[in-house]
Amino acid sequence: MDFHLIPLLVIGFLAGLMDAAVGGGGLLQIPALFNTLPNSVPVTSVMGINKFASFSGTFTASIQFVRKIRVPWKMLLPAAVLAFLASYSGAKLVAYLPVHYIKPAMLAIMAVMFVYTFFKKDLGQIARTTQLSRKETAWGLFFGALIGFYDGLFGPGTGSLLAFVFVRFFAYDFLTATASAKVINLTTNLAALTFFVPNGHIVWAWALPLAAANLCGGLVGTHLAIRGGSRFLRYGFMALLCVLIGKFGWDLLHTV
Repeated sequence: MDFHLIPLLVIGFLAGLMDAAVGGGGLLQIPALFNTLPNSVPVTSVMGINKFASFSGTFTASIQFVRKIRVPWKMLLPAAVLAFLASYSGAKLVAYLPVHYIKPAMLAIMAVMFVYTFFKKDLGQIARTTQLSRKETAWGLFFGALIGFYDGLFGPGTGSLLAFVFVRFFAYDFLTATASAKVINLTTNLAALTFFVPNGHIVWAWALPLAAANLCGGLVGTHLAIRGGSRFLRYGFMALLCVLIGKFGWDLLHTV
């Protein structure tokens, strides 16, 4: 038995739990993979293993959420298709675009999101009962494509961006926003896998047990999110933004 796998599975469970509850599981899982897997494993394989495991956890969370939370399927389904295509395009272009310029922009966006959420106490606390207008549906398609492209190109914070869009621009509560974000995030993960799997970038001996750990964590995280409700998710969302801001800030300081 590979004893290096045990701590990675613990991290995988926690990453799945965190990702299902508030998002940002990759912040735990990706560093753990780089620190645990042998140095001979290519970066593309590390990212492929991460995406496969993340897909399993997100799939589990999505199923649990949509069974109990009503989501705007009329807008979500076409937005998910556009997000899939945009995410695949972003993954194909990652080698040609200056990704290092994205971190400062994301740092600023995350800071604005945190300040807005902090001072807007009632943001995402009231459940919407009306249908989306045609204009709102069109904006949903636009944001789905835009954030899907970002996920394929770079990735960290995708779930937070999606949740914030659903809360701020469509006036959904955090619980509905989180459930909706999971559906779109699932398709962007699937888009990445259409590149990683056919090109042999997944080491199945690592990916399968890590996926099982993510799946279990996703079940627990979804239960906590639904039980805690929108207030719990608001605090979790702001905590995650703090972590993302710290991560992007730390990375920028060490690249100057």
